[in-house]
Amino acid sequence: MPHLKVTPFDSKIVLHSLEQSSVMKFKAKSLTSDDEIIGIEHAGEEFLLQLKPDSKATLLKYDKVTRPLKVNILKEAIGIVADEVKLDILSSNIAMSNTKPALSSQYFKKIEDFENITFSKEKVSIEVGFGSGRHLLYQAQKNPDTLFIGLEIHTPSAQQVLKQIELQKLDNIWVVNYDARLFLEMLPSNLCTQVFVHFPVPWDKKPHRRVISKSFLDESMRVLDIDGRLELRTDSDKYFWYALETFFSVPKTEIEVRKNESLEITSKYEARWQRQEKDIYDVYVKSKEKSEDKELVLDFNFNIVKYRNGLEEYISKEAMVFDGYFVHFERLYKTEDEKLLIKCAFGSFDRPEHKYIILDKMSCRYFVSPPVKTKVNYEAHKKIMELLNV
Repeated sequence: MPHLKVTPFDSKIVLHSLEQSSVMKFKAKSLTSDDEIIGIEHAGEEFLLQLKPDSKATLLKYDKVTRPLKVNILKEAIGIVADEVKLDILSSNIAMSNTKPALSSQYFKKIEDFENITFSKEKVSIEVGFGSGRHLLYQAQKNPDTLFIGLEIHTPSAQQVLKQIELQKLDNIWVVNYDARLFLEMLPSNLCTQVFVHFPVPWDKKPHRRVISKSFLDESMRVLDIDGRLELRTDSDKYFWYALETFFSVPKTEIEVRKNESLEITSKYEARWQRQEKDIYDVYVKSKEKSEDKELVLDFNFNIVKYRNGLEEYISKEAMVFDGYFVHFERLYKTEDEKLLIKCAFGSFDRPEHKYIILDKMSCRYFVSPPVKTKVNYEAHKKIMELLNV
């Protein structure tokens, strides 16, 4: 990713350049190391650059948490900072690229997009953990009147399917590189006809990490329309019996079980298991009731929270675990004009949010954008407000 190695320099030069800079808005220094952060506004984006000094060379690089999707914006900003501060460049990795950045397709959707989105088809289906994408692509080809939302946390798999969407000229797949357990909360009720969960990781030693759970089932039944169904396919005996027990917890439902059913399309792994005569189970859970509309009104503003002198002394550096979520203030940075920048992780144990919070004596906000609007993130946000309002 974009970076420069430059001759070591006095970072006070950056401070002197802020007023006249076209991109730099502030500089903050770590309270526990020599690392520094530069706040950037460029090409309509807000993000951070990191300064990491060393006796032989200082590294100017992107910040992973706030980096914009378009890599060329990062490269331009790093180049502008180097020019404005008149840095002596030893090595560079900011040459412009004409290639399309990863996950830049119109069919790639960020989780934040679903806070206010118009679905492109009347029918919507979801596939959780699509892997190679063979089943997802097949379903989209067979059902052009249905929008298929594919969820996959493995980024290379998401990238590969985006390439196939373009090669096969499909217009009815959206790819979301996010955890399905949190994603379902973003969807309106009674939207979907199917939710596919094919061969999820069994997690026999860590069952709390399984996709199938009571809360996932509840959210699936809410987003499914009447007679829509959740379809689990697994080769794991333990997962099958665990899922069956979970599915029977629904007060009113219809459950169908099949064994060694052949599908029209199979993955290479499933084909291998069939050759080995390994049992494969299908469990279908049908939604039988109309769900109430979901009102997701979650306020991620900080209201009266603001910077108070010495606040950094009261902030715990240890991870704090609460009922169903955690909060960890990982690193603190401070500017010359008494702004405090906090790098923190919080929310779900399995899919945490990573954000910066910036406080001054008048206000407090997430930098650069609020968290995803899920219940667990909101609970963590309320706790963060409480911890900072001291």
